[in-house]
Amino acid sequence: MKTIKTPCPCGSGKHFDACCEPYLSGAQVAPTAEKLMRSRYSAYSLSDSAYVFRTWHPDTRPQLSDLQQNMSQIKWRGLRVLNTRLGQAKDSEGWVSFQARYKPENKPAEKLKENSYFQRFEGLWVYVDSA
Repeated sequence: MKTIKTPCPCGSGKHFDACCEPYLSGAQVAPTAEKLMRSRYSAYSLSDSAYVFRTWHPDTRPQLSDLQQNMSQIKWRGLRVLNTRLGQAKDSEGWVSFQARYKPENKPAEKLKENSYFQRFEGLWVYVDSA
């Protein structure tokens, strides 16, 4: 089977199959908070609500049906990581600041600037909340 080399939606400059795809497929787990954040952005871009849901802390995540509905109404256009603090392989928490461009259905394009907070939960990085 021929693999199509497409750029990863996360903006890393790598091909999707060598960047976020192994995380989305479950073949690998994200080793850092930034890689998890990038893979979650890719999942949003690809409308992979199951991945976004399973990488969200169970205490703060929305209902899967609400997530699916919201995801279907937005097209993601680009990601720029601004800063990371902690969130490395040996850390238990971390923050990733980023700016993402998106276009809601039937509305003008917008930018989202967020400082996302991540924790280790059952040994894996998960998104908790944003500031």
